Amino acid sequence: MTTHPPTLGLFQKRIEGDDSLLALAALRFRQAGLGAEFYADTPDDLEALWNFRPTPETYATVHLNRGIDILERRSRELVIDFANRFRGRVAGLVVHDQPEMAAQPQAYLLALQEMASRLEKIGNRPWVFIEYAAGLEPDAFVGMFERIRGIDCISACVDIGHVGIWQARQSYSRNHPGEDVCALTPDHPRLPELAADVQAAVRSALPHALSLIEALGRFGKPLHFHLHDGHPLSTFSPYGVSDHLSFLFRIPIPFAYDGKSSLDPMYGPVGLFGLAGTEGGFLTLAYCTQCQGYRLGARKSHMPLGMMWASGSGQ
Repeated sequence: MTTHPPTLGLFQKRIEGDDSLLALAALRFRQAGLGAEFYADTPDDLEALWNFRPTPETYATVHLNRGIDILERRSRELVIDFANRFRGRVAGLVVHDQPEMAAQPQAYLLALQEMASRLEKIGNRPWVFIEYAAGLEPDAFVGMFERIRGIDCISACVDIGHVGIWQARQSYSRNHPGEDVCALTPDHPRLPELAADVQAAVRSALPHALSLIEALGRFGKPLHFHLHDGHPLSTFSPYGVSDHLSFLFRIPIPFAYDGKSSLDPMYGPVGLFGLAGTEGGFLTLAYCTQCQGYRLGARKSHMPLGMMWASGSGQ
């Protein structure tokens, strides 16, 4: 495993049009030296995108449909189908976690074990990365990977935006029981009096994300990262989420706070440089203007933590 893990960008056509858009995306990825994380609902979808990969040697992963349910046999069959058809071509398959990981841990564990028993028979198979996405208690997320630490084909995907928003909500609710910080907006009439508590909650995201990464890193497997910033007050995502922001973005507000008319995001460049300096180089850092954000790869001194994807504009 390389000291500098591959940096990937989301490769998905989000604007209606002909395939020239994909050809342009491939050119921009090639110029930026980015690998590709494709988004595909079916193996046939991925085959259609495959000819547009930036180079024949492009390092690639695949984000599967967010509706994948590991407890359902047909979803597991789809994962196996992707792994079979793209063995030796893609390095990883990303699927979302789900509430049942915590609500039905034994059933979820058995489903993972059944899927792993079939993945292990596939030569040159891709890893399956389960993404932190459903807002689970992080201890439950880590606990499941503790239970499958002996399985060598399934690991975790850490979306630091999702992790940070979860932590900000928890931190804020401790001081404001029954209130959700994500229900606030920049023009909320109470925001001037609440801004200090909001930003204190936002600042708690970084140490929490670091703690989660370190806990998962102890299992000695490759980790995949989805890297973007966020803020509970953000209303900029067309998907109604509070993250998916560039690390260079600030939240505009209609009043002055701490001498500025905008609020710091959860991480920002300073937060990412803090990650890079942890434990004598726990994380290595690079910057890519193509996706408007910082790209982060993780490496423990005794053990490599490989692949990642990042985007400042969406998942």
